[in-house]
Amino acid sequence: MSINEEQAAEALRDAPPIILEAGPRTTDRIPPPPSDVWELPHGTAWVYYGEGNGGLTRPVLMADGFSVGPSDLDLTWELLEYGPYPLLSEIRRQGRDVVLIGYEERSASILHNAETVMAAVTKAIERREGDHPLTVGGFSMGGLVSRYALAKMETEGLEHQAQLYFSYDSPHNGAWIPIALQAFAHYIKKLNADFSNQINSDASRELLWRHIAHWEDEPGTSERRLEFLRALEEVGDWPQEPRRVAIANGPADGTGNGVEPGVAAVIGKGASITGTELRTQPEGVDDLVARLRVITVPTREVRTSGLPDIDGAPGGTLYGFGILADALNSMPPLLGFKVENPIREHCFVPAVSAIAAREPATHDDLYTPLSDEELEKTPFHAVKLSSRNDTHALITEELAGWLLEQLP
Repeated sequence: MSINEEQAAEALRDAPPIILEAGPRTTDRIPPPPSDVWELPHGTAWVYYGEGNGGLTRPVLMADGFSVGPSDLDLTWELLEYGPYPLLSEIRRQGRDVVLIGYEERSASILHNAETVMAAVTKAIERREGDHPLTVGGFSMGGLVSRYALAKMETEGLEHQAQLYFSYDSPHNGAWIPIALQAFAHYIKKLNADFSNQINSDASRELLWRHIAHWEDEPGTSERRLEFLRALEEVGDWPQEPRRVAIANGPADGTGNGVEPGVAAVIGKGASITGTELRTQPEGVDDLVARLRVITVPTREVRTSGLPDIDGAPGGTLYGFGILADALNSMPPLLGFKVENPIREHCFVPAVSAIAAREPATHDDLYTPLSDEELEKTPFHAVKLSSRNDTHALITEELAGWLLEQLP
C-alpha cells in the first residue's frame, strides 16, 4: 500500500507525539496529596511536609527538568520515588519537607522558568516555621534553572537563605541530542512539527552543546545558548552563598556506555520510510550521520565534521533513538513507518558536563578519566559520580544516598 503526503501527515498527527523525555508513567500508583499547593509565576509547587512536621520546617526545593508542555508532577513524583530508590520518602522520613517545583511550559527559556524557582524560594522563606536553612536544586535542566535563580537573587540583593545548592545530572557544559535525531525531527517538520519544535524550543537551544535548526544546517552553538551563558556570567555564573554539590549519572573512570560510533541506530523498513538510516555520531571529517527519506521525497544525506564520538561517552543516557523508533512502530503497519532499532540509547549528559569539569568537545575530553585534581577544581564543593553509566537522572541508592548526606 502506498500513501500520499497528506495521509502521512494525518497519520503522524494522530500518532503519539515524538517527545524526548523521561517516562512515560510505568505505574498506577498515585502520589499522596500534597500538604500544600503554591501557585507561582509561570508554575506550581507541590509541598509535602516531613514526618512529624505540622508546617514547612526544613525545606528541600527541587526544580523540574526539560520536556514540552506543563510539568507533570505526578510523573516527577514517580521518577523520584518509585524507581530504584525512594528519595522523597527518605527526605521526609528525616523530618525534611519536599517542595516539587513545576513550570507552565517546560520548554520555555531557563531564564523564564527561573522566575518560578525564585518565587518558590521566597514563599518557602515566608511559610517556613523557624530558621532552618533551605536546600535548593534540581534534576537535569532543573539544576540549571535553580543555579541561575539563586545567582540572580544574590545579584539583586534578595535573600534565598539556601545553605545547599545541588544539581542532579544537570548539563552545565551542555547536553547532547544526536545530530541524526535532530535532522530527522526537522526533516519531517512539514508533516508534523512537534518533534522539530521541541528541538528548536528556547530551553532546548539553551541546553544543547551542539544544535541544528534545520536538517541542512551545520551543527553549532545556538545563539540562544550563547545568550544564556552570557546571562549566567552577568549573575556571577554560580550562586556564591550556598555550598554547591553536583551528581553525575556517569562514571569518573572514562568508561563509556558501549555505543559504537558511526553505526546504524534507526533503520527505515516500511515503504513510507525506506531509505532512512540514523547513525550514532562518528568522529571523522565529512562523515555520514543520517540518510533521510519520508514518503515521496528523494533520500537526503546529512554529514558532519569535527564532532566527537559522544553517543557512547560516559554520562547519563537517554533512550532518544528508542523513543523515536517506538513512536514510528506504534503507527498502523499499513502506513509504512516501521523501523528497526539496533541502538536505543545515547549519552545525553556527559559526566564531564554534569560536574562542569570539561567541555565535551573531543574524544579525550569525554573519555579521559577524571583525576582527583580535576575533581577538586570543579565549581562545586563536592561531586559524586556514578560507578556506572545510568539512565539520565536515575535515582539510585548510590547517588541519592550521597545527596541525603549533604542536606543541612
